[in-house]
This record gives sequence, C-alpha cells and structure tokens, in this order.
Amino acid sequence: MDLLPSWLVPFFSLSYPVDTPENPDSFLDSRYYVTGRKDICLAVTIIAVFAVLRDFFRLFVFEPFASWKLSRDLRYTLAREAGKANGNGKANGNGHHVLRPTKKTIKKNAPQCAQIWGTGMVYGVLSHPMGLRALKIYYITQTAFYLHQILVLNAEARRKDHVQMMTHHVVTVLLMAMSYFYNFTRVGCLIMVLMDWCDIFLPMGKMMRYLELPQIISDSTFAWFLVSWFVTRHILFVIVIKSAIFDLPRLLRFDWDVVRGHYVSYGSHGVFIISLLALEVMQILWFWTICRVAWRVVTSGEGASDDRSDDEVDSTDGKED
Repeated sequence: MDLLPSWLVPFFSLSYPVDTPENPDSFLDSRYYVTGRKDICLAVTIIAVFAVLRDFFRLFVFEPFASWKLSRDLRYTLAREAGKANGNGKANGNGHHVLRPTKKTIKKNAPQCAQIWGTGMVYGVLSHPMGLRALKIYYITQTAFYLHQILVLNAEARRKDHVQMMTHHVVTVLLMAMSYFYNFTRVGCLIMVLMDWCDIFLPMGKMMRYLELPQIISDSTFAWFLVSWFVTRHILFVIVIKSAIFDLPRLLRFDWDVVRGHYVSYGSHGVFIISLLALEVMQILWFWTICRVAWRVVTSGEGASDDRSDDEVDSTDGKED
C-alpha cells in the first residue's frame, strides 16, 4: 500500500483502524475499526471484482459447460432414437448435423452457476474465525454483492418479478448500511447468515433443471430449499425481528452522538424495524409462490420450476427455441 497514492489506499484496504477499547466483551485479540465514508471506496473495488469475475466465469466456464453438456445429451438422445427407428441399434446420418442446445437455456443456466459461485466466494473468503477485521470485510463484501446484484438485475433481460427483486435488493442494502453505521452489526451478521442460508439451493435446483439432470435431483433440491426457506425466513427471522423490537431498546441506550460514534435514536430504530418488517412481507409473498410450485409438483407430478423469475417479460429467444 505504500506504493499507492493516498487517495487510492481506501480502495484496496480497510479504513479507520482504532485502538482496542478498554474492557471489550469480545474479539479480544482482533484489531478494531470504526465506520466512515471511505468504506464505500472498498465496496466499489469489490463490486468491480464481482463484475469482472462473474462475466469471466459466465462466458468462459459456465456457458461453455452448459453448451457441451446439453449438446452431448442431445446427440445421445437422437442417436438412440435413430437406432430404434432402424431396428439395428445404429443411427443413420451423414455426420454433418450440428446439434446445439438453445441459447436461452444456456444463458439461463449460466447466471444460476454465477449465483452459486458468488455466494460461495463470499463465505469462502470469510471461513476463518470471525474477528473485527473479518467482520468489517464481511459487511462491506455483502453490501457490495447486493449492490452488484442491483446492477446485474438492470443489465439483464427483465423478468416477471423485476420490481419485487429490485425492492428486495434496495431494502437489503438499506438494512445493511443502517446496521453497519448504527453499529447493529451483531444482529446484522445473524440476519445475513439467515438470508443467505437457503439462497444457494434455488439457483442450484434451477441449474440442475436447465442441465436436464434427473428430475428427482432438482425436485429434491427444491424441497430442501422450501424447508430451509421456511425455517430461516419465517421462524428464525421473525424471532430476530421480535428481539430487535423489544430487546434492543432494553439493552442499548438511545443516544445520538456523532462524535462518539453513537447513532441509536428512536427514529433510526423505527426505520430499522419497518425495513425488517417490509422484508418479511416480501418474503411471505414469495413463500406463497414457492408453496404453489410445491403443490403443483405433488398433485401433477410436474418438475419444479421457478414461477418467480424463470420467464422474461419480453422474450426475444422464442424464435431460436
């Protein structure tokens, strides 16, 4: 960092280190930091890293893999059907047919891989014991991830739940920023873990479906997603909201003092609770959609599909399909 100009340092390192406070109740051996505007600089760098890595893996790993896998399955299927038609177990053909899966399927598979990879990357980097340094990196990385998701949501083709997803991401970023600057970081970390726990299973199930793996695999993944969603977002998350409403005023002193870094007031507490409740309402609406899909699978035997966002508002791939 000594080689960088002073104005570039915040883009590549943590800002605002402070001395360890007297009698800390946790993280005794960790270096302490406070929050400030320079933290946005590091978030900008992480957003850029996410954007570059996402497109790199999408274009050079995920889409080529999906194309290879689906093309191979298509060749095997056509060869088997042709062999049955001839009655001799061998396929006819001059070998000049170009068998290619639809671009729409390939493009729909790649973002699911990217979502799984991105979530895994966030937690892989932070898998070591959590300290104040790691906690600060965790918060900034998570915020950068959701800001990046907002950019991706507006860059890709709009889907049916575009408005809901945008609202969700904006509320999420608002909550993360508030809890970070208001020093509600302990409850913030708990909420982020609860939110992220089941997020990986939906794109994983959709990826398996797009790759045309056996239906039982994608349906089982979807079932686990449904159960984990209900437990984390409608039981544990509600308990956290209840604690934030009743325990926070009892355990913390409402004191708005910028000089000392205290940002807890009745107003900030109210906005925090309203945002949490709004997030829960959106999740209830989504859970209703999830239950509809599960009911259709049970009653009709159809494979699970994501009614929330599988379909684009204005599809341009219909002719290619």
